[in-house]
Amino acid sequence: MKIAISATGPNLDAEVDPRFGRCQHFVVVDPQTMEFETLENSNAMAGGGAGISTAQTIASKGVQVVLTGNCGPNAYQTLSAAGVQVISGVTGNIRDAVEAYKTGGLQSDAQPNVGSHYGVGMSGGMGMGRGMGRGMGRGRGMAPQGAAEATSPEQEIEVLKGQAQAMGQQLNEILRRIEQLEKKE
Repeated sequence: MKIAISATGPNLDAEVDPRFGRCQHFVVVDPQTMEFETLENSNAMAGGGAGISTAQTIASKGVQVVLTGNCGPNAYQTLSAAGVQVISGVTGNIRDAVEAYKTGGLQSDAQPNVGSHYGVGMSGGMGMGRGMGRGMGRGRGMAPQGAAEATSPEQEIEVLKGQAQAMGQQLNEILRRIEQLEKKE
């Protein structure tokens, strides 16, 4: 059996990336032996269609289960059509996520947990502020990414919770990296 986990780094100690289609790496693990291989996600910076392309790549690797922070409708549909089980809402490091799966602590999703284009703009990089507001705000009253796809207040709450979780993971990763750099000084 193979499990693919969206990852912020190339090994079992990396954190689960909250994005599926635009994560930097996938760690593909055999949960019985914990042997793994790392795949760089060539779709991480794609202009569009990252979720579908990434899902096709993962399915072609013979993966049976995907563990990720969030999975949008296009990627979810592509994975489901290929017979790949999707489990979203996963956090922590890769090793712990695999252990949680093995012990039955993670449940399969019956549908995507975020709207289309959720991971766009979540690269964690610092832009130059040349967009609509020159970096001085979000533009003309634009809704948070993914909120437009929500059709009810409950769905919007779930989208916003997912975004807050993803931002928290990004902040933790930044703080962890700062700590690593400070230790090297």
